[in-house]
Amino acid sequence: MYKNSLISIVMPVKNTARFLVECLDSIVNQSETNWELIAINDHSTDKCLMILKEYASKDQRIKVYNNTGNGIIEALRLAYSKSKGDFITRMDSDDIMSLDKLEVMKTKLLKSGSSHIALGLVKYFSEKELGSGFKNYETWLNELISKGANFEGIYKECVIPSPCWMVYREDFECCGAFRPNDYPEDYDLAFRFYSFGLKPIPCNKVLHFWRDYSTRTSRTHIHYADNTFLEIKARYFLKLEYDSSKNLVVWGAGDKGKRMAKILIEKGMEFYWICDNPKKIGKHIYNQKMLPFTELKHIKNSQSIITVANLIAQKEIKSYFNEIKLLFNKDYFFFC
Repeated sequence: MYKNSLISIVMPVKNTARFLVECLDSIVNQSETNWELIAINDHSTDKCLMILKEYASKDQRIKVYNNTGNGIIEALRLAYSKSKGDFITRMDSDDIMSLDKLEVMKTKLLKSGSSHIALGLVKYFSEKELGSGFKNYETWLNELISKGANFEGIYKECVIPSPCWMVYREDFECCGAFRPNDYPEDYDLAFRFYSFGLKPIPCNKVLHFWRDYSTRTSRTHIHYADNTFLEIKARYFLKLEYDSSKNLVVWGAGDKGKRMAKILIEKGMEFYWICDNPKKIGKHIYNQKMLPFTELKHIKNSQSIITVANLIAQKEIKSYFNEIKLLFNKDYFFFC
């Protein structure tokens, strides 16, 4: 039924002219030819619109529109409203597709059927040396993708690469498409894929080349600041995981722990706050007493949010939870 179906690629474009030709060439030269590109010029002040129109004049599969609103979400909404495909995927205008990306993803969806997400491994690249954070994220994300285990890490970081997924249109509609107005929009979409039970399909092939540079939107815009990520994690945790019959616990007294505690306090949530820092144990922060982590074994029926980022400490914490027979992603969740 879907073998000959159209793939709709939605792509916001804003001031990426220096990368746009390389991006468009990677799309035009795809091994899968049954696609349409809906490119939305989001008030670019460089030559983006000129480049897009030039490509559209040569390839009728490329449609170009100006954003009637402002920002990525409104650009994505407009693109989606103009799309006709049975398969939906997103592309970023500063990145590069592997030449078989669309074919691999479509084939995986055809084989697995609806209620699945096709993904691909990602590879960061930059004109300058990549920072360790990007390298670590790439390694972590690709390990999840290779196993189809993305949602195991849903509360740590965004587990669906924003420009490297494909779903059936009807599944996308069920998940709310681009209708929500919540940033970071890619993380919000990942949570909605998760909450609607879509299953990631394992993939062991690099399908997307993710460009990093100093002015990339995810680096510079307030919508992608750390606090917005923590807020969206908290919102979905309370909606999807929180068990009101259990005692909520926050583990960690660093910056993220404090921000998490503040979010919960603002929501009127009661919780225990624990850490392993002897300088903070016994002190009151936000009128909340800091308890030693060993108190956890005395807190019956607990559900914990871990805000400790150090990887060695995380292993020790996980070992401690195993000792007291509490389960990962049921009784405790890593938020970083």
